[in-house]
Amino acid sequence: MSLPIVLITGQLLTDAVWQPLLDAWPDRDVIVADNRRDDTIAGFAQRLLDTAPPRFILVAHAMGGFVAFEVMRRAPERVAKLALISTLASADGPAQTARRQGYIDLVQSGRFDQVVEERIPMLFPEAKRGDERLLAIAREMAADTGADTFLAQQRAIMARIDSRPRLHEIAVPTLLIRGEQDGITSRAHHEEMLEAIPGARLEVIAGTGHLPTIEAPEVVVPLLTDFIGA
Repeated sequence: MSLPIVLITGQLLTDAVWQPLLDAWPDRDVIVADNRRDDTIAGFAQRLLDTAPPRFILVAHAMGGFVAFEVMRRAPERVAKLALISTLASADGPAQTARRQGYIDLVQSGRFDQVVEERIPMLFPEAKRGDERLLAIAREMAADTGADTFLAQQRAIMARIDSRPRLHEIAVPTLLIRGEQDGITSRAHHEEMLEAIPGARLEVIAGTGHLPTIEAPEVVVPLLTDFIGA
């Protein structure tokens, strides 16, 4: 019997980022974890563990990766395989904190709609910033998230711990996926995880940015399907 799959994504993102996978796996038990009701990484992780099956495959994107690291610290025996997409293991530095505070200031001044517009150059490669389909998905996900949830997610991200010291404890098959032109996570971030997690594998998706599941589903879906297996 196939293990259930738990998906967990990040700030300003909704189930829409997983739609190509959900469409490809109609016969699998797939659960999209709640990323809307907590304001700490620990809270997200505990909610996931409280609602997930006893043992599962975990696929995490962006902020979801921070949650995945916390899940692996709390209950590593429950995770059979781990896929990490467009994420990083370190805590924020001063530049990242300043950028996030800028987003908070925009929201608190009533300019939430501007947040996603500020993020588009980081989400998508230059060649895709005129792709109306992708822009519409990003804007709709932000609108569906809303200002209050976004602020809670920002607080969680800004307060997260550095997960690098315990990456070597991850003892399950681990796949890292990075969009080649991701403007939020770098090649160095992924190579750091690759070197620290025993047996990890890194796949770089050409021509994509921070959202490879919707930018290149024809590549990412078979990659994850093969990794997850029967």
